[in-house]
Amino acid sequence: MKISEISVSYSTSKQKKLKVSNSNDSAKILLNSWCKDTLELQEEFKILLLNRANMVLGVYSMSKGGISGTIVDVKLVFAVALKCNASNIIVAHNHPSGNLNPSNSDKNITYKIKKAGQFLEIELLDHLIITRGDYFSFADNGLM
Repeated sequence: MKISEISVSYSTSKQKKLKVSNSNDSAKILLNSWCKDTLELQEEFKILLLNRANMVLGVYSMSKGGISGTIVDVKLVFAVALKCNASNIIVAHNHPSGNLNPSNSDKNITYKIKKAGQFLEIELLDHLIITRGDYFSFADNGLM
């Protein structure tokens, strides 16, 4: 029986990268990646992937759900981060209701992602809740 060999490759663009210095920077980048037509329609979960210097490697749309939730698989969060060679991540999701208050589910998934990241040395810097007009930062509010 022949076993396939796995190959790994990595490339990055020469394009100038954006740097994330605070929650406002990350909120602007993430909001720019959202489809404004569905921001208040369905919940979506995204990952902002950063290198060691907090330069943006990219934004990945992890999942889309319904009006009141979406499924987040922590294993997939880190599969994406590892494939992108990310050192740090910021996660975000929108609340179609416009309510910026984090739910218990929001707090629980943040804890799980943060804990898993510690083993992989990929730091979760923040979790943002995005609405059309504003955002809530877990880091800014002492919830990290």
